[in-house]
Amino acid sequence: MNPDFGRTASDYSTYRQGFPEDLYELLTELGVRFSGAKAVDLGTGTGTLARGMARRGASVTAIDPSSAMTHEAARLDMEWGVSTHYLNTSAEKTGLESGSFDLVTSGQSWWWFEHDPALAEAQRILRPGGILAICSFDWIPEPGNVVELTERLIKQHNPAWSMGGGDGQHPEFLVDLKAGGFERTRSDSRRVNTVYSKTALRGRIRASAGIGASLEPVEVAAFDAELARALDAFSAEELLPIPHAVYAAVGCKLNR
Repeated sequence: MNPDFGRTASDYSTYRQGFPEDLYELLTELGVRFSGAKAVDLGTGTGTLARGMARRGASVTAIDPSSAMTHEAARLDMEWGVSTHYLNTSAEKTGLESGSFDLVTSGQSWWWFEHDPALAEAQRILRPGGILAICSFDWIPEPGNVVELTERLIKQHNPAWSMGGGDGQHPEFLVDLKAGGFERTRSDSRRVNTVYSKTALRGRIRASAGIGASLEPVEVAAFDAELARALDAFSAEELLPIPHAVYAAVGCKLNR
């Protein structure tokens, strides 16, 4: 069963920093154009990618099954002065008009979808020549760093969690794009150093799939207390540098 991020929507909107400027630069280098584009963001969560596209001139429809998440997304839109159209439905069956969009995106959400129907749905709603972009922004565990420490604690509190140990690279996205009939597939990535305060890091982990979206409130509280102690023991500094990788894979719908 997929995690329920609606259970942690407040922490998610407050502490998950979302995609950095590097992603939009990367997508532009891969041939994505935002200004004037009609876009759909699948699994939008609190709207980070949708908002970034809207700020760059796209007209965005954002899809997420959780009304709690899209409520937070709409609130953040007001703070940023942008407008996004939100729908509470699934990536596999959006209900949107066929052949009417220039760009479909998935940001930090592709692994939660049923890939074959999600690919077919993207093909259906894209215009000929339209692009599907699958994006991620992952922290990188390294020996002795705070990510390694945090992942170890997550696994202790949630043995079913299996998303740790990654390097931020997702060649499987290209495999999926090709399997879905997309052409001119390409990808790229960048390393990004992000700084979190200890408070923000704790909030970010409470909003993660392995903790707040999966565990009961009492279990989340127990994890959070242990993480607070571990971070204080790890460093006397309040601000912690955390390495990340931003990755994007894109493919084009054939002009047929």
